Amino acid sequence: MTAAAAPSPSTSPTRRVAWASMVGTSLESFDFYVFAYFSAFFVGPLFFEPLGEVGGTTLAFLGIALAFVVRPIGAIIFGYMGDRLGRRATLLWTVAIMGIATGLIGLLPTYAQAGWVGAVLLFVLRIAQGLSLGGEWGGSILLATEHSSPVKRAFYAAVPQLGSPVGSILSATLFIVMTLVLPPEALAEWGWRVPFLLAIPLLLVSLYLRWSITETPVFESVVAENRRDRVPFVTMFRQRPVAILIAIGAALLGIGSYSLMNTYTINYGVESLGFSFQDLLIATTIGGLLQLVTIPLFGAWANRIGSARVVLWGALGTLLITFPMYFLLQFATFPILVATMIVGGILPTMSWAALGGLMNDLFPDHFRYSALSFSYALAATISGFIPSLTFELGKASSFAWWHPGVVLAVLSGVTLVAAWAASRRKREPEFSGAPERDEIPAAV
Repeated sequence: MTAAAAPSPSTSPTRRVAWASMVGTSLESFDFYVFAYFSAFFVGPLFFEPLGEVGGTTLAFLGIALAFVVRPIGAIIFGYMGDRLGRRATLLWTVAIMGIATGLIGLLPTYAQAGWVGAVLLFVLRIAQGLSLGGEWGGSILLATEHSSPVKRAFYAAVPQLGSPVGSILSATLFIVMTLVLPPEALAEWGWRVPFLLAIPLLLVSLYLRWSITETPVFESVVAENRRDRVPFVTMFRQRPVAILIAIGAALLGIGSYSLMNTYTINYGVESLGFSFQDLLIATTIGGLLQLVTIPLFGAWANRIGSARVVLWGALGTLLITFPMYFLLQFATFPILVATMIVGGILPTMSWAALGGLMNDLFPDHFRYSALSFSYALAATISGFIPSLTFELGKASSFAWWHPGVVLAVLSGVTLVAAWAASRRKREPEFSGAPERDEIPAAV
């Protein structure tokens, strides 16, 4: 095959590949959100009992932050594997590590049962989850896009993005049902383990789907033409440093708005606005259900006008409604809360849905896995600090109604500029660049 030739058709139907990508990201999302809900209520008392309420809560939230901090490391590791060994094989590793680590959390001994052993193992498993997340998203996008035709590539890049609302809906629904069905004593004694153990059957489904598909034709062509880089992570910085900055900026709104709305705004709504926790979970779930419809629609729109433009319009719309939205939220009625979650979710979702297509177009195929994974992971790491930064801004402003809006406006502005820059760049052809080559046999 020459450099100008198109890759051979995949033996895996594109829709089945897209499902495999989406189910895997759903599992990753479910596992991550389950721990976030779990941390707010159970980690402190169960694993850090001697430290008291404040100390236990502090370490519980540190466990959330820890997974964000190690994500770029996971992106480097699994990005290397994805660009050297293949997309499919790497994604089998990422989903297996996440599923096993999550299931093992459900088997950990509490402080009352084994002292600090459970706490140490909990942090080890959180590191494993974070590393896995670093390699999951970029690979899922590539699995979907590199199996599809160029005409529908932007749409299929949006399909794995459904994993985030699916995981959020499943985890929130499970949490609501368990709090309604089980008394607090049963939840604290054994009920908290159930969501983590459910990761095992979900893992088996994900592994089956990913095992049943083939490697992407794009990666097969990279191997056949002997175009793999010795160190893809180094090559991407040398050849596309500006594109990496653009990708990080483009990802900030889609990831950061979710961190702001589903973490900080929920806490802010309970503590300052007087909503119940269940009201906020229901409103969040309604917003997630709406995303199941809007993400494919925005993906189809990206096919027509380009992914970068869809991200741009989503960022601009979010910037325009940010302050009116938070102004209305202070009136603290449930319909306004639901409307806020819907309106405040649709426009950032536009940027989120088209993000994979935008980033796919920024990088050539021979280090695309590393570039997508690292850019996304770094944006996610930055977003992990958004709730605490918003809280500090709230304290400085005496929790004025507009303080979360400042953060959302900054995220929107950064993504708006990045999307504009991406729209001005020439799209990478499927086979481009002159990477450092090494003699690698075509068989993987």
